[in-house]
Amino acid sequence: MTFPVVGMVGGGQLARMTHEAGIPLGIRFKLLSDTPQDSAAQVVSDVVIGDYRDLDTLREFARGCDVITFDHEHVPTEHLRALEADGIPVRPGPDALVHAQDKGVMRARLDALGAPCPRHRIVTDPDDVVAFAGEGTGFPVILKTVRGGYDGKGVWFVRSAADAADPFKAGVPVLAEEKVAFVRELAANVVRSPHGQAVAYPVVESQQVDGVCDTVIAPAPGLSEDLAGRAQELALRIARELDVVGHLAVELFETADGQILVNELAMRPHNSGHWTQDGAVTSQFANHVRAVLDLPLGDPRPRAKWTVMANVLGGDYPDMYQAYLHCMARDPQLKIHMYGKDVKPGRKVGHVNTYGDDLDDVLERARHAAGYLRGTITE
Repeated sequence: MTFPVVGMVGGGQLARMTHEAGIPLGIRFKLLSDTPQDSAAQVVSDVVIGDYRDLDTLREFARGCDVITFDHEHVPTEHLRALEADGIPVRPGPDALVHAQDKGVMRARLDALGAPCPRHRIVTDPDDVVAFAGEGTGFPVILKTVRGGYDGKGVWFVRSAADAADPFKAGVPVLAEEKVAFVRELAANVVRSPHGQAVAYPVVESQQVDGVCDTVIAPAPGLSEDLAGRAQELALRIARELDVVGHLAVELFETADGQILVNELAMRPHNSGHWTQDGAVTSQFANHVRAVLDLPLGDPRPRAKWTVMANVLGGDYPDMYQAYLHCMARDPQLKIHMYGKDVKPGRKVGHVNTYGDDLDDVLERARHAAGYLRGTITE
């Protein structure tokens, strides 16, 4: 029996952790990475260094792969169609992935599905931004380049017409959205296979700092059973209607009147699902592997009452390994996941997971470990 080869486009930490999840199953990975130093390139044995934007490179890479998947959404849609025409399964496929690549396309499709979204439209220039603001409650508004943004990049908080010029300098369409008065951010993570099997993880609370995910709490504390169910049902419906194969993260706003609005979509393993590595029966990474290979999906239920994920960001303390002694001695249950990245201020270089029955204790342990590894906590 020959085990399949999964071709992973992108060499970041998501690819690294997806590869890790495939190891117990005997699944072989082939990686298309930008550099040999990328996070996943350090651990995958079969690595091709090349540009994912070049079709010939993608075609050469795809030889010998049984399926192609991704750790980012930036591969040109027309290249993915060419791979499909060559007979290579691409999961998620281009018709689905375009909704995570292009925010304008995403909003139009979600509108057609009747999914709840913030008020929005494509704007053409700063004057059009002023007009958009006037159509609602005025400034501030959120402007986003329709392609290429992540972790707060490509997103502007615009307080006046004078602030509205920068987004148009990139030369790509700009999406305007109302500034939602939300009480918190949630994420509904689901996984769907080619034959339509799907599973939903508990809805989590995602806490952001400077536009970057800082802490994830699973399940979201104080979330009503009704609203949690509605969020899961919405994510499952989006996955089905868009024909997503693999992991889908639906980032949501929870409003003061008990509603949810779709903020973003990601069609790959996602930061809001990292808690599943240690807190769920089957992690998002393992289920993504199963889905793209059309294997039966694993149990998404949590192992503990509470699991907290805290991102480890780079700071002024480059030797994080020396901090292991303190963190591991202080909390023997702590799970540390590092990405093999050079430490740079503000860069995601790892995360920690904690779990238990007392939410305050679990939160404190996660935040202490992340802070100590970064160097912002020294005792």
